Amino acid sequence: MSLFSRFFRKAPPPSPAPEASPEPDTVRPEQSVPDRALMAAREEETLKAAIDGHDAQTVARLVVGGTSTKVRQLAAQAIEDPIQLRQLIKAVRGGNDKSVYKILARKRDVLLTQARELEQLQAEIGAVSTALERHSHRPYDPLFTPTLEQLQNRWKALAADADPEILQKVQHAIDRSREVIAQHIRQIEVEASRELAAANAAVEAQRLRDLEKEAAAIAAAERARILEADRKAQAERREAEALAFRQIGGWIRKAHGALHEGSTGRAAGLRRVIEEKLPGAPPLPPHLANQLQQLDAKLNELKDWKSFSVTPKRVELLEEMESLVGSTLDPATLAARIKSLREEWRTLSKGAGESLEADWQRFQEAAQKAYQPCHEYFEAQALVRQENLQRRRALLERLAAFEAQQNWEQPDWRTLITALRESKQEWRRHSPVDRAGGKALQERFDVLMASLQSRLDAEYARNVTEKKSLIERAQRLLASEDSRKAIDAVKELQQKWQAVGLVPRDADQQLWKEFRQHCDAAFEKRQQDFTDYTAGLEANRSKAVTLCEELEKIVVLSGPELLENAKQLPDLRVAFEAIGEFPRGGARELRARFERALERCDRAVAQQQARDAERSWTDLLDAADLVRAYRLAIARNADVAERDVLRRAAENYIAAVGGLPKGGLEAIKSELAREDGRDLTANETALRTLCIRAEILSDIPTPPEDQGLRRAYQVQRLIQNMGQGITADEAQLDTMVIEWIGVGPTEDATYTPLLERFKRCRQHRLTSGVRVQHDVRSAARR
Repeated sequence: MSLFSRFFRKAPPPSPAPEASPEPDTVRPEQSVPDRALMAAREEETLKAAIDGHDAQTVARLVVGGTSTKVRQLAAQAIEDPIQLRQLIKAVRGGNDKSVYKILARKRDVLLTQARELEQLQAEIGAVSTALERHSHRPYDPLFTPTLEQLQNRWKALAADADPEILQKVQHAIDRSREVIAQHIRQIEVEASRELAAANAAVEAQRLRDLEKEAAAIAAAERARILEADRKAQAERREAEALAFRQIGGWIRKAHGALHEGSTGRAAGLRRVIEEKLPGAPPLPPHLANQLQQLDAKLNELKDWKSFSVTPKRVELLEEMESLVGSTLDPATLAARIKSLREEWRTLSKGAGESLEADWQRFQEAAQKAYQPCHEYFEAQALVRQENLQRRRALLERLAAFEAQQNWEQPDWRTLITALRESKQEWRRHSPVDRAGGKALQERFDVLMASLQSRLDAEYARNVTEKKSLIERAQRLLASEDSRKAIDAVKELQQKWQAVGLVPRDADQQLWKEFRQHCDAAFEKRQQDFTDYTAGLEANRSKAVTLCEELEKIVVLSGPELLENAKQLPDLRVAFEAIGEFPRGGARELRARFERALERCDRAVAQQQARDAERSWTDLLDAADLVRAYRLAIARNADVAERDVLRRAAENYIAAVGGLPKGGLEAIKSELAREDGRDLTANETALRTLCIRAEILSDIPTPPEDQGLRRAYQVQRLIQNMGQGITADEAQLDTMVIEWIGVGPTEDATYTPLLERFKRCRQHRLTSGVRVQHDVRSAARR
């Protein structure tokens, strides 16, 4: 029942209704003007005292029975109770004092407006509080914050009129909504940090790829250099072998030429040169070995020959040496050629057994002049080696200082890796160096690099161990029953994996592959759990739909079948509540469908029960109609046969119908046995009065022909119940049926429409009663 209904429907009044009084503005002839003035003054004093003393009964009595219009109007203006206003308006409606009716009606309208405003305010408070409560359970979306602000602004305008319990409930809902916003902000921060970490990881990965490419290029260059050095070494070796073979072959040919020329000494000298070169030369090919054997044979044959000349050869060597002065050959080749000529000169001198000082001096001067560019070249090379040696020494000092300055409790491992790589590259660039000074530096460099590398290797080992530990923990998470906690733990392990220090690339790739395999397995397990959870929600939805369909089948039933099946409603309610969660998209619709079906079932059951109850009263009225016909025959002095037929019809119907309401059978039998009550006009008036009473109780308008009778009855009831109020107990309608039976006979033409009016009141009671029962059951369920 709404707030408006509670104020202005048939609730008992808090103050008594006014007593009967003379008709307003009716002056008894025996009263003189002074007497009326004195009475009006006394009534004004009485009214003032009643208003001051909050005597609502006296004020109401003066509204109806005051002798002067002024008193009645003042008394009407003093009425504040809405129930009393309603009663007084009914009492003065249709009277001569329209001003009092207008005052009461205006005050009633004001109270109605206030009640509606209060009801609207309470409805708005309920709507906003419910919206805030529902909003606090929603997940965050782009409209979450604006909606919360809008609801908060609406609530600020209503909070002053809300109950403390609602205030506390709304504050909790606002706090939960703010926590949802805070949780969303924290999630955004986590996502931002994760994206930043991913970006940093991508940058680091790109840097590592660049470093790998650079290292690969350096390694490729180093391999190419080594291959080129090997190729050059092999070419030089082959060239050296070919040169040695050419030299030996040349010396053999020269020795044969010397023998052919008769210069045995020169040939012998060349043979000694060949003998000196043989230990360091590769094995001679067969043709050179044969030529050497032939040379030895000829030398043995010509040992005694001493007469030969070396002068032409000396001249040849001298001229060649002088031709090298100012030569454009590169210094290394020039130096090698000068050295070769000097060796040939010494060999020739040994073989000749003679020495010409002038030719030697000339040859030596030419050699020194030709060697002058070589002096400058080799001095520059010495400076380069010395400079490279100094640079290596400086590099070694910087590397030693780097090791000493590092905080090995919290070292910068990436800087250490860069230092190791760049130091090796720079050390190789600073070459060649003098062998004597460079050897010691190389040993120190190797020791220092080994020390730094050992520290890096130890860090690698620690990080590999830590990552293996993370892999074991990820593997153990696969056995966890709570997939959500397992996924959170996996994400935490992934963050820790990113925080682990450096690991060698090959080992890092292998470890990462194994770690990622376990993480992927955990995510796949959670996906499977989510699939199972979704399937469970779908199964719950199917169960709920089945229960809704069962309720909807019950709704269309009627009669005993409806009442029998309605016994299942509590079990269906329990079964629905026990289902659990539903898919988020259709949960509200499913619950609303179930509640609608349940309410329809309750309404149908209430209507069926009311119809069953009303049927017994209808049977009682039908039996009363048969008794009335019998008694009407008695009143008309009909013949005995007709009366006997009507009596037997009534008795047979009473015996056949059964199940009459309590007191109904006794009333029917009592009425059947009566012989009085033959005043049909009085009986008609009594039935009309019962119809009017039923219409007042049911709040149904009375036909125009009985309006005067209704007003008279209302005034009479108002006077009789002054101070007690008119109660609107619906049970009175049942009592009125018993009264209806005992009224006595009336004519058919009069009785039938009156009976229809009376039944219409009962039908209205039936409809409103069913609605009230339905509201009560719905409130009980909530």
